[in-house]
Parts: sequence; C-alpha cells; structure tokens
Amino acid sequence: QVQLVESGGGLVQAGGSLRLSCAASGRTFSNYAMGWFRQAPGKERAFVAAISRSGSFTYFADSVKGRFTISRDNAKNTMYLQMDSLRPEDTAVYYCAASLKLASRMTTTQAMGPDDYWGQGTQVTVSS
Repeated sequence: QVQLVESGGGLVQAGGSLRLSCAASGRTFSNYAMGWFRQAPGKERAFVAAISRSGSFTYFADSVKGRFTISRDNAKNTMYLQMDSLRPEDTAVYYCAASLKLASRMTTTQAMGPDDYWGQGTQVTVSS
C-alpha cells in the first residue's frame, strides 16, 4: 500500500501562484511514477502532469504547459506541482497519484487502474 497526502491548496487570485505537495509513505517512493490530476465541479477527473521515477521525464496536459512544473524529491518521498499564472479555469480538486506504470502511461484518467494509488485531494480555487 502507498499512502498519499496532498497539501498546499487554497484560494489565489488569477495570475497568482501556488505550490502543491504530495507526501508518500508505505512503499519505496522511487519505484513509482507520480502524477497530478484534477477534477472541476461537474467535470470528470483529468490528467494534469506526470513525472518518471527518477524525475528525468515529465509530461503535461496542453492546458497547463508552460505554466505548471512538476518535480519530485525521492529523498523526501515528496512530489510537487508548481502552478504559476493561475486562471479561474484551473479551479478544481487536485489529486496526486502513484503508479508502477511508466509516467508516459499516466497521461489519461482512463489509463489509471485498481493497482494505482490516489490521495484524498486538495482544493485549489482561483478567483477572477
């Protein structure tokens, strides 16, 4: 089992920044590709970003490219999502996920399965 706990969400004005953290425990963190997903009210959960086990490879949804950065610190068992130039449409609950799949295979919600792990989510609200 892998336990994931997100933090860092909150209320921010459009154009502002937030940094989300995802703390992992229970298994060897560096064995897992990690990702961020989000779910806005009335919408399905959607892929945001993913990072490979070593951190060498990253993947982003088109809607966040150039504004969001994903990183991880395997020594601290923690993954991060730096969100800059936030927009009202970024408002959502943000979830972190861990998978034994390659990070390149985490780029859709449909690819996530019963063997993958999810956090409880953290709310991000961007006001206009």
